[in-house]
Amino acid sequence: MSPLQLLGALGVPFALTALGACSIARPPAIATAPMPAQWNAPLPATAGIARPATHTGSLAALTEWWRQLDDPLLVDLIAAAQDASPTMASAAARIAEARSNRVATASALLPSLNGTLSGTRANTPSSGGNGFAATPITTLQGTVQSQWEIDLFGRLGADRDAAETRLASADAKWHDARVSVAADTANAYFAQRTCVQQLAVSESDARSRSETSRLTDLSARAGFTAPADAALARASASDASGRLTQQRAQCEVQRKSLVALTGLDERELAARLSAMPTLQPLPALLAVDAVPAALLAQRPDVYASELDVAAASADVGSAEAERYPRLSLTGSVGVSQYRVGGFRQSLDTWSVGPLSLTVPLLDGGARKANADASRARYAEAVAAYRSNVRQAVSEVEQALVNLQSTDARAGDADAAVQNYQASFNATQARYDSGLASLFELEDARRTLYSAQTARVSLQRERAEAWVALYRATGGGWTRPAQQEGIESTASTSTSSVTPASQAVQQVTQQP
Repeated sequence: MSPLQLLGALGVPFALTALGACSIARPPAIATAPMPAQWNAPLPATAGIARPATHTGSLAALTEWWRQLDDPLLVDLIAAAQDASPTMASAAARIAEARSNRVATASALLPSLNGTLSGTRANTPSSGGNGFAATPITTLQGTVQSQWEIDLFGRLGADRDAAETRLASADAKWHDARVSVAADTANAYFAQRTCVQQLAVSESDARSRSETSRLTDLSARAGFTAPADAALARASASDASGRLTQQRAQCEVQRKSLVALTGLDERELAARLSAMPTLQPLPALLAVDAVPAALLAQRPDVYASELDVAAASADVGSAEAERYPRLSLTGSVGVSQYRVGGFRQSLDTWSVGPLSLTVPLLDGGARKANADASRARYAEAVAAYRSNVRQAVSEVEQALVNLQSTDARAGDADAAVQNYQASFNATQARYDSGLASLFELEDARRTLYSAQTARVSLQRERAEAWVALYRATGGGWTRPAQQEGIESTASTSTSSVTPASQAVQQVTQQP
């Protein structure tokens, strides 16, 4: 029997029963956000490159995605960082909280049952031949009481929809936390590896300057070199030694940051880092969809913001329904047994009712204020969603520009190092034969060192751009199927809205 049929059977007037068919209109559950029809930044060349499999929220698949770098240490570091991440732990706790809230709000739509067992034994005065006597009486009672609030105006249903949507949002935020932790770990790892490469450049430069200083001192003592040239060579060697010490300290600091991020033992990590070969070229990233709407639909943070709008819409419906009457029904079933001496008597009882209608009359404007506050939170959620979409577009555009820029500069950086190395070798040969001055040699050395440093910095910049594009494109995450709660919420909206999946499909079909 449906709630409306039950109300009719209890003799509730039809006008009141018809209220159950009403529901409070909610604002649109899905907000729209302007975005460009196509990217303004150049897309990376992906012709002939297979698109890597998306990780679809699976830890194993996400691990496999990072294995394409052929760097087992990076995979281990990401796994350790995710295990030790307080951000992911907090996100997991919020999922558990949201799941509990969903159960609690869904249970409010159902009748509640409470059982009571009681027993008493007392003396009851009775008259007899010798006056009054106390006869012991044992009373045993068992009662099951039920209470049910009938969701006339959809308040409880709105609370359930909001809880279900927030659970999906919490799950999306957990995936976003995983993508962020993986990106932060990869950036820290690439920074450590490029720091080691720069350390090798600094060591080579320091050795070269030290050898030049030693030979210049010998020549000065023999009277073949001016003392000023010897002082310049010593100053150059000291300068290189200071940069080398600074570079060692920087690599140590970065390694300690990696230890703090992953929670691994520092000695073990240092040993594994020292055994790693030279940083390999980065592989091709995901193929970037030319349509921003199709790509941004795959970002877990954008999806979570979209769900927050739907939850805020349901909260508005709940707050508005609070301003309308509530209808509740109670009932009970009980069994009582009385024992007096050798006599026993059992009695079964039941009741349906009362059917109570609670009508808000005067609350000083509290309910209306709560409804206005919920609408303000809805507006805030819509603004946050649109801001997140704009931020996501900007992040993808910037990552594309940086990746294209670093790719374009890579050949120039390699050519610069090769030619400056050749120039330095020629100047060194001329200096050894006495045809070049120490100033010319030091100038050639400085330009070579600057070119080598710039190439290492470019390698780190490209790695950061690669990771930034990985994060900006959602890290390969795929949006789950549209939640039933969101669809039902959208269907009760006062405005005609298009679900996100349909909106993306429409945009992708545009010429």
